[in-house]
Amino acid sequence: MRLPVLPPVLPMLSKSVQEIPPGASYEPKWDGFRSILFRDGAEVELGSRNVRPLTRYFPELVDAARVEIPARCVIDGEIVIATGSGLDFEALQLRLHPAASRVAKLAAETPAAFIAFDLLALGDIDYTSRPFLQRRAALVAALHGCGPTFHVTPATTDPGTAQRWFSEFEGAGLDGVIAKPLDGTYQPDKRAMFKIKHARTADCVVAGYRLHKSGDDAVGSLMLGLYADDGSLASVGVIGAFTMARRRELFAELQQLITTFDDHPWNWAAQVAADPSMRRTTNSRWNPDKSLSFVPLRPERVVEVRYDHMEGRRFRHTAQFNRWRPDREPRSCTYAQLERPVTFRLGDIIGGLSPP
Repeated sequence: MRLPVLPPVLPMLSKSVQEIPPGASYEPKWDGFRSILFRDGAEVELGSRNVRPLTRYFPELVDAARVEIPARCVIDGEIVIATGSGLDFEALQLRLHPAASRVAKLAAETPAAFIAFDLLALGDIDYTSRPFLQRRAALVAALHGCGPTFHVTPATTDPGTAQRWFSEFEGAGLDGVIAKPLDGTYQPDKRAMFKIKHARTADCVVAGYRLHKSGDDAVGSLMLGLYADDGSLASVGVIGAFTMARRRELFAELQQLITTFDDHPWNWAAQVAADPSMRRTTNSRWNPDKSLSFVPLRPERVVEVRYDHMEGRRFRHTAQFNRWRPDREPRSCTYAQLERPVTFRLGDIIGGLSPP
């Protein structure tokens, strides 16, 4: 490639703040794979947030880039998969498959889209040292009329509009708002932007734990459950940010609650042995080869956790410990307590962004 900005490039990052700051450019926070795209004629590369190549996993984006975007450019954005009910992050996860035939099949069935939100280079011009307002204007002009695969994210300088987006767009699978300083340059691997995400709490049942990697006398993570309408206990996520001292205390405290898998609803190893297709839904979404083993507990302790939003029936990100709730009955920890965002169509955020 012969571009003024060459791969690999670490993307510019954001830091969390509680409120939407004034005097910035605001964008929806897309929930997908962060990627910097490089195109030089027929050559197209997709780099991930950790600069690992994503190109082979999204052949439909490579083909579309050769048609829809300028012949020589470097664009920062997000790879997403749109469905009728919003963004589908798990469908993106399925793309990270070693078999090219499987990737090609999924690319045809659930094609991805690219949401562009920053411009690093265009032709022979390096834009990284220019203020964001100039980069944004150049991006909009360069991708004017593009589609149906490549889209420019909406942006506004009005805090009121940003607040409305924050409230409404979650119903389409977006998870907050990004604020960018108007005069800020592009700073790879620096937290030079701001993100505002939803913050909520939920009371969950502690139904098991995994041991810490340091040994067999400390808790690595607590496994959380919520009761469904049919009375079953669903696995919704984990919490695991504890000091080592607290991990050992938890290990000692939880020994009295240990039970057998015969009396536990999450006997996943037995379920997978009977039906191998269960492995996809029971294993970690981030590490499909992770062991199914854990220490089962009687579902008697309740913990209040902080979370940002749900993805299906699970917490989208690792939840955070808030406090123990000895005053709550485990059976009262149901999905009914969770806030349900108002449904919002992706096509109303970006025209043309819709499921195939």
